[in-house]
Amino acid sequence: MPTAKARHILVKTQQECEGLKKQIEAGADFADLAKQHSQCPSGRRGGDLGEFGPGQMVPEFDQAVFKGEVGKVQGPVKTQFGFHLLQVTERK
Repeated sequence: MPTAKARHILVKTQQECEGLKKQIEAGADFADLAKQHSQCPSGRRGGDLGEFGPGQMVPEFDQAVFKGEVGKVQGPVKTQFGFHLLQVTERK
């Protein structure tokens, strides 16, 4: 079974998510922004979600993590929790 390691930033609005993505693309540190802005408890760890397999996250998140490019910041991804920026750091 495949597994992935990822980190994310969870915010309430698509606009906020897009603004954070622009900051990252301009060179801001993903982990620092996660610590400052993420609504998820993982924000304290720079957004790190650890390792997980398919089906352990909500479907929209799973789709992005297991089909998206490793290392590339993806999003906004809308889920029932809000809007996510996510980055797959490893996939096996």
